[in-house]
Formats: sequence, structure tokens, C-alpha cells
Amino acid sequence: MEKLLLFIKQNLKFLWAVIDSINNAIYGLLFDKTMKRSLNAISNNVDISPYTFKELKASDTNDLYELIKNQKESDLNYFQPHGFDHDSIRGKLKQKAFLMMGIYFEQQLIGYFFLRFFVNKKCFVGRLIDADYRGKGVGLLMNKIMYGIAWNMKFRCLSTISKSNHFIMKAHKKNTTMVVLKELNNNFLLVEFINPDLSNN
Repeated sequence: MEKLLLFIKQNLKFLWAVIDSINNAIYGLLFDKTMKRSLNAISNNVDISPYTFKELKASDTNDLYELIKNQKESDLNYFQPHGFDHDSIRGKLKQKAFLMMGIYFEQQLIGYFFLRFFVNKKCFVGRLIDADYRGKGVGLLMNKIMYGIAWNMKFRCLSTISKSNHFIMKAHKKNTTMVVLKELNNNFLLVEFINPDLSNN
């Protein structure tokens, strides 16, 4: 199923837009309140000092735009969850099935991460960290938050990773929660992040 959805997203844009719209509407009815409870639970129980994080809103559109714009073009080769112009960002921020969050240091947005939810109780996660803050543990904090929200909601937590993206491959080398599910086209892997509390049962 994931492989089919990825094919539609990459090759059949109109059909993907229809699927995305229907999924967003149904997700909002079934899971929006559960997501908000999980987000609040993580916010209250996860300490990421000296950083802070929050759900991004429409008022944060320009901050996210500037963060993305200030990264090297090559850094975005493997990070394309949506368009990066103001209208595209603003549109995604309106979608209930697309939870967008930001990591802040001294009120500056230094990282963006998200969960894209589907009504079959699966979600895809992704993240982007400002170049000046990479290698400082920010990615681990993002993972803790993303995985925690997904697992609290009892959603499977998935991602696609390019084997050509050496930085991400290295970052996940010691990720004991990650399991490779299958190889996809164009040198990508479909991976799942497994809740260790469940895998040990």
C-alpha cells in the first residue's frame, strides 16, 4: 500500500490531491482530538532544554519559509514533503492530517519536523535542521517527539530514506527503533520506527 501511495504522489499529482483531501477530512473526524491529546502529553512530559518546541500555526508561515530558504539547495534534495513557497506552507498548516512542528533556540526557529497521518493508522515522519545546529542532538529530540506522538496514538511510524543521503543514513545508523521494511525505487528505503515497549512484549 505504501509503495502504491508513493507512486501516486510522485507520478499522479491530481489523483494524489484527491486522496490527500479525502484523507484529511476523514482523519479530522476520527483522530484530530486524539492527536491533540498526544501532542499535549508529549509537551508536558518531554524536556528538550535548552530548546523548546511547538505546533506551527499560520502565523509561523514566514519563519518556516525563511528556515527552508536559508538551507543549501543540496540539503533539500531528499526533503520534499510539500512546496516551500508561502502559499504551499500556509496550505499545509491548515491540514489536520499534517502535524507541523518547530524546534526553537532562544525564540529562533532552528528545525522543522512533521507527521503526515493516514486514516489506516500509519504516519510518515520527516525533519529538517538548520545547518548551524546539526550534530548537536536536535534530531534525536525531534525523533523522541515524533515517535512519541505516533506511538501514543497507536499509529505505525514510517519514513522513506534515500541511501544516497549519507547524512541521514549516518544519523540513523544507531537508531535501534528503525527497521527496514522494503527497498523502493530510486535508491530509497521504506523504514518503520518500532516502539521498543511493544517489541519487547
